[in-house]
Amino acid sequence: MRIIISPAKKMNIDTDSFAVEGLPQFLGETEQLKAAMQAKSDSELQRLWRCNDAITQQNVERLRDMDLQRNLTPAILSYEGIQYQYMAPGVMENGHLDYLREHLRILSGFYGLLRPFDGVTPYRLEMQAQLTVDGCKGLYAFWGGRLAEQLAVETDVVLNLASKEYSRAVGPHLPPAVRMITCTFGELKDGKVIEKGTMCKMARGQMVRWLAEHGVRSPGEVRNFDGLGYRFSAGLSTEEKYVFMKGDCERRGGW
Repeated sequence: MRIIISPAKKMNIDTDSFAVEGLPQFLGETEQLKAAMQAKSDSELQRLWRCNDAITQQNVERLRDMDLQRNLTPAILSYEGIQYQYMAPGVMENGHLDYLREHLRILSGFYGLLRPFDGVTPYRLEMQAQLTVDGCKGLYAFWGGRLAEQLAVETDVVLNLASKEYSRAVGPHLPPAVRMITCTFGELKDGKVIEKGTMCKMARGQMVRWLAEHGVRSPGEVRNFDGLGYRFSAGLSTEEKYVFMKGDCERRGGW
């Protein structure tokens, strides 16, 4: 089983906590993306990144001096979003980190597919960015089926904890022999199931941590997740979609 998650926009530099264990598998493609961005003006980059002046300036400076092979941070420590805060890899036991090494993969518009201890440098490039590279209009076209093909080499089950923006780079390209299970985290409001963005990010990070702590290796075990008040809903779930509802299911009449 391989678990896929999204990256985060905010990135950190930490060259001390854990050692980098290798370079990203698609570094050649990353070099192409880097060169394509370096060829753009500051205003073109701001439109590509869709950010304010301060963030643009920070990332222009990063891009100008970017070195993809030195002074790197392990990917698992590089991202600072809510999901990563709830995963809290910096305080995991060694056995749990070993689980992440084997099972966790981070999707990235810039790096493609990252193992937790691949060395990365701060960047800004979302998967839905309309960057034309090598005749491809946009990153979905640029990456094509490469990320899914790599996952298919590693496993026959992909547990999808990524956002739609990132899972779209994998799901349509997986061969029929590889099963992808998407986890969603919902709440009941006015009789309808809704997903709240921040809570979903928290739950995804908490689930990764829970999977590592329990050494989960099969889809059936995933359904036992009960973090942050979520419980598996058999009534709302399918073989391809695991739905976890927040609250007491029995008290609300069951799902």
